Amino acid sequence: MTTVTPLGLDGVVEIAPNKFGDERGFFSETYNQARFAETGIEVDFVQDNHSYSASRGVLRGLHYQLAPRAQDKLVRVVRGSILDVAVDIRKSSPNLGKWVSLIVSAEKWNQIFVPKGFAHGFVTLEDHTEVIYKVTDFYSPQHDRSIRFDDPAIGVEWPLSAGELTLSEKDRNAPILGDAELFD
Repeated sequence: MTTVTPLGLDGVVEIAPNKFGDERGFFSETYNQARFAETGIEVDFVQDNHSYSASRGVLRGLHYQLAPRAQDKLVRVVRGSILDVAVDIRKSSPNLGKWVSLIVSAEKWNQIFVPKGFAHGFVTLEDHTEVIYKVTDFYSPQHDRSIRFDDPAIGVEWPLSAGELTLSEKDRNAPILGDAELFD
């Protein structure tokens, strides 16, 4: 049976699917809509994304889309490992600006579910890391937003120093939480 563990912020959970192996390899059901609904995760995924990072220290995030194009995300790693981070960006939340993190890896065979209302990001912990994630709405450039990964008001504890990180220009120049458009 798949195990679901709350991570301390509303709706952010770790999911550990069963993995059955023998001398041929393994089989794992990584997503089943009915089983997820039994755990309270009732979403319709519409798009799968796959990212490859050649080196350790690639940081992607903190990203989100505003309503009406907000996205729930189900993130897993098929090669390598990441530190995955979810930041509460709901204006009315008592947890606004708080974050949780989880090491997600091919070895642990775990996943993280990040609901709407959270900014999401990750940093690769190994070279040649591949991340696959499902989302509940299509990418929309008009609704795409980001928050600076090192905003001191949030205080994410990334496992690598700033000098060890590789970021896109978009992520390097993202606004801080206080200047960002947030979730209503």
